[in-house]
Amino acid sequence: MCEDVGMNHVSSVLKRVSSFSQVLLAIENLILDVVASLSRNEAPCLTLFNRSNWGNVEFTESVGLHMIPHCTTRRVRSDCPKSAHRFALILKMLSIIYKMVQKNTYATKRDIYYRDVQLFGTQSVVDNIVNDISCMLKIPRRSLHVLSTSKGCIAGDLCYSEEDGTKVNCNCYSTAVLVPSNVNGIKNMTSNAKFILIIEKDATFQRLLDDDFCSKLSPCLIITGKGVPDLNTRLLIRKLWDTFHTPIFTLVDADPHGIEIMCIYKYGSLSMSFEAYSLTVPAIRWIGLLPSDIVRLNIPKDALIPLSPLDEKKLASLQKRPYISCQPLWKKEMDLMSASKTKAEIQALTALSSDYLTRVYLPNKLQFGGWL
Repeated sequence: MCEDVGMNHVSSVLKRVSSFSQVLLAIENLILDVVASLSRNEAPCLTLFNRSNWGNVEFTESVGLHMIPHCTTRRVRSDCPKSAHRFALILKMLSIIYKMVQKNTYATKRDIYYRDVQLFGTQSVVDNIVNDISCMLKIPRRSLHVLSTSKGCIAGDLCYSEEDGTKVNCNCYSTAVLVPSNVNGIKNMTSNAKFILIIEKDATFQRLLDDDFCSKLSPCLIITGKGVPDLNTRLLIRKLWDTFHTPIFTLVDADPHGIEIMCIYKYGSLSMSFEAYSLTVPAIRWIGLLPSDIVRLNIPKDALIPLSPLDEKKLASLQKRPYISCQPLWKKEMDLMSASKTKAEIQALTALSSDYLTRVYLPNKLQFGGWL
């Protein structure tokens, strides 16, 4: 037994060292190309993949949206006034990553931003550069030792150990646990949950906690990304799926924004399509709030909200997404929303009764299969 534990430890260390070497070598090769250009008296440039072009993405039901092997690129030149600053920022970020990997230390994107606020300007600049580097080097962002600040929360039947050995128990029904910033470091996950419920908004998540939902429908897990999900929440949901293959449902507002958030969990996003294999869970199902539920439950009209011009534009855009062709029932729901020109938040169910969501709506849906 001791020999097995020792061998496993050695194997883990070797894999980590190999991963470190891969990252360092990739950065070194990139810098060598820059030096080679300078030696030829040429202005160095970097080639980045176009992560915002739908033409660079294909859809498969088993994976979701993923980047095609030979996609279009753009060049960031060092001798062009429009791109020279970005060229310098990318090299700066590569230097930061190289040092962190060498020392086996980690930093959040927020930490990196505050190292030089004046240089980076905004947090989004840091976020985009890190993603561009990850895509360019074809190395997952977590392997670059850059972590995202977590905003997601989880509660219910789940225990695990963090990378430093800290044991976490999410089974405290009155409070939630913050999704860890290093999901890849989670070990020894145990759960008997019969289902996982992803909730769009924190307010609804907190309402389920207040109503003791996890206890009443135990064993289960509830998770929220508090709106558009952060990377760590998506990574955790994928890790839970890979580990337990527990049924996963999404509860979102019956509006275009809620549908898009569900699609991100299920099929991924355009900007992060290069990491689709570790972020998407195509098995996710839409449990509500469905536009057809508004009619079926006879939700009062004064609890509904008219679609704005931006909502209508977003809805039309969603209906053109490549995954809608394999989801005819989704298409019907969106057509119903478009025809009614109304949307509804999950909170609209309180017009029926204050605890309708947790006492009637979700239990009945889960028991009788009211999902798409």
